[in-house]
Amino acid sequence: MNPPDPSPTDSAQSAEARLRAALVACARGDRSGVGEILAVEGRQLLGVARRMLQRNELAEEALQDAMVQIWRKASQFRADDGSARGWIYAVLRNRCLNILRDDRRLSLVSPEDLTAMQDARQEAADPDSWQRIPTSQRLRACLEALDDDVRQCILLAHISGYSHGEIAAIRRLPLGTAKSWIRRGLASLRECLS
Repeated sequence: MNPPDPSPTDSAQSAEARLRAALVACARGDRSGVGEILAVEGRQLLGVARRMLQRNELAEEALQDAMVQIWRKASQFRADDGSARGWIYAVLRNRCLNILRDDRRLSLVSPEDLTAMQDARQEAADPDSWQRIPTSQRLRACLEALDDDVRQCILLAHISGYSHGEIAAIRRLPLGTAKSWIRRGLASLRECLS
């Protein structure tokens, strides 16, 4: 006589327990945790990524990136804040959204825009190009007091209208560096102008 099939609730609780244990293993540096997550939810995770991204290769990339992030950040999971399954899917969802955002930006860039970005890169390389912009003497003095790299990032953002991501690409900087230079430069300008 076979034992009765477990109820869906028992299966869900068992899967949640396995996922929590897998996250604990990942947090300890045990690679088997990643394998366990994929064994329990791999097909479903890939299915979610495929539905969000509509392209198999992007879905596989998103799942791989999400698993790396889960591996690195498993210690941040707090069971009191929610389910392991929910946390894992949130990591995947956020990675998919980032890929969609990046893909949209790339598909929106026309050849003319690429040429303009290359021109902006060349202009940004000219440290004196900012002096051709009509400004007040006070603003010009404050801009001149800034570091050349910081000034170029601010001008690309606020004069040329580039996004932080585009500025990072033009200046060949990490995105975080471009953002912090702009933020600190604007703070310095505000202080100088006040």
